[in-house]
Amino acid sequence: MEKVDFVIVGAGVVGLAVAAELSFKFDDNSIVLVERHNKFGRETSSRNSEVIHAGIYYPTGSLKAKLCVDGNKRLYRFCEEWGIPHNRLGKLIIARTEEEIPLLESILKKGLDNEVADLELLDADQVSKLEPHVKAVAAVSSPSTGIIDSHSLMSRLEWLARQHTTMFAYNHEVIMVDYKDNGYKVTFRGPDGQMDKILCKWLINCAGLAADKIPSWLGMNIGQSAYRIYPCKGEYFGVSNNKSGLVSRLIYPPPLKELKGLGIHATKTLDGRLRFGPNAFYVDSIDYGVNEEHALEFYNAIKSYLPFINLADLHPDMAGIRPKIQGPRDPVQDFVVRHEVDSGFAGLINLIGIESPGLTSSLSLARMVGDLVSTWPA
Repeated sequence: MEKVDFVIVGAGVVGLAVAAELSFKFDDNSIVLVERHNKFGRETSSRNSEVIHAGIYYPTGSLKAKLCVDGNKRLYRFCEEWGIPHNRLGKLIIARTEEEIPLLESILKKGLDNEVADLELLDADQVSKLEPHVKAVAAVSSPSTGIIDSHSLMSRLEWLARQHTTMFAYNHEVIMVDYKDNGYKVTFRGPDGQMDKILCKWLINCAGLAADKIPSWLGMNIGQSAYRIYPCKGEYFGVSNNKSGLVSRLIYPPPLKELKGLGIHATKTLDGRLRFGPNAFYVDSIDYGVNEEHALEFYNAIKSYLPFINLADLHPDMAGIRPKIQGPRDPVQDFVVRHEVDSGFAGLINLIGIESPGLTSSLSLARMVGDLVSTWPA
């Protein structure tokens, strides 16, 4: 049975970033990244808004806040260094009525507390000068919010990992993990349907929507640990190209407490298209179809701040599934990034519940994993 130093499970953007980080930091170690699909980024990492977030909304001191603020800076530097297509186009979080202005003020305070230093509160005239087709009485401006070509980012991370010590095993699905003799026996099914095993000292769980399986196989109580994944679907609708140019920035309404995300907002793509989403609803199975009947829900949300949009303008675009670790009635949870020493599993690092802002935080998450490894006694 082959033995390696590291096995990383999951080739989303976080798994790829971890592979690149570990391959640089521990270039004399053997690293294998195992992915059940035939290519990287087939799930959450390629089905999202591709937004580089600033770190405004998250509880101060949380991993989401700290890693997003740090990750924003790291990601822009990485894009500039490696020529990753991106656009620092900025975002407006708007108030549609006077009653929503206190929400903006609280958002501004939260962002400043999180050390997002470039935020500014704008009045209606200032908003109108920036976005004349947006209906708003005020807005928080976030210049450091942007968009990125997530596929190009993942492709570059894969390339960097390959240049050093990482071997990629695509079309290999992990189906069981056992802990024995201070190491992990990872059982996987190969592309030919045959079972095989590999031993490792370090097991890095970046499995996204399936991230709760590994601790479950090891006998951890995923309910008690708040590791259980609750898939939450988000759909997007696009608009006709002739109206895409009427908005030049990302436009977000203030988030509502009852929503499991940031609400239906307007995002831009790198080629200038305008799309809206995501909505948020929990699902029992993975299905990436977009329900056309939800167009009315989108229209009712959008028309309050983009009055030029008609129902007939909306067409289904795409859908994604977020690996949330809170159920419909649970409070919002932070990222889980944990070396499970206290649970009796030295060498197991779980990354669970890595939803938004996981893309923005990917390089910082990878750095955190590298630090957890390097500070643990050999």
